Amino acid sequence: MMERLELNAVNDVCDRSSVRLVESPVFVISTVRSGSTLLRCVLNAHSELHAGHELHLGDLQVRLDTDPAVTAMSALGISSAELEYLLWDRLLDRQLKNSGKNVLVEKTPGNAYIWKRIAECWPQARYIFLLRHPLHVLESLVEVIREGATEEQLAVGDADEVAARLKRAALRMLVPMIEAVIEARDNLPGITVRYEDLTAHPRIVTQRICEFLDVPWEAGMLDYGSREQGPYQMFLGDWHEKILSGVIQPHRELPSADDVPEELLAYCKAFAYLP
Repeated sequence: MMERLELNAVNDVCDRSSVRLVESPVFVISTVRSGSTLLRCVLNAHSELHAGHELHLGDLQVRLDTDPAVTAMSALGISSAELEYLLWDRLLDRQLKNSGKNVLVEKTPGNAYIWKRIAECWPQARYIFLLRHPLHVLESLVEVIREGATEEQLAVGDADEVAARLKRAALRMLVPMIEAVIEARDNLPGITVRYEDLTAHPRIVTQRICEFLDVPWEAGMLDYGSREQGPYQMFLGDWHEKILSGVIQPHRELPSADDVPEELLAYCKAFAYLP
């Protein structure tokens, strides 16, 4: 009888530990250079939505360093993964309470790689899948990589060789992330938003997002530059001139199929940019 009571006590602890402080956060699932900073600023301009800078939850880890710690957590029925989930949830709760708002939106592009863990941590999470034409993502990523390269690296080879090298580096980074977004989108419920639609028809797209999130639409979302948005800097989101303008700017003209490199054709089709 005593053993049964002790087991029930452990199960009660486990049940309590699985309750999240933030029950239904919103996660933007996208690749890098897809306009996620623009989307988060637009959403953050809403009075009920807190969309702060990137949190990089997948890079936050809890480590059990000693046998006593392992034993203690084992007795509670709490794994190291669950400890990380508790940390994640506590961080989101802190951010949301500090903001004074009701709904938290998290937009780190790396979320695409950890979508299974996010879904396990927050069974009631909601998802916005943000897509942008893969060729434009690639071109934007090449420019970011070029910005971070040293003069010595850019001086090796002629202009064509440098361009090819930058493209290969960008593809190595981009392709696995696109595949992760495709996998997440195939397995999670949510709403799909295209960067091109957001920039061309911001009112219509933001109204649709607000309907999905069950909050009233606010015209102030379209004037994100008039609101405090936190720091614009590397590792926290985009920091370039377009986002700093505070104005939703039009997207580039979509490329034709002939302009898309072979490495991206399948992904353009998967994202329905090509038939």
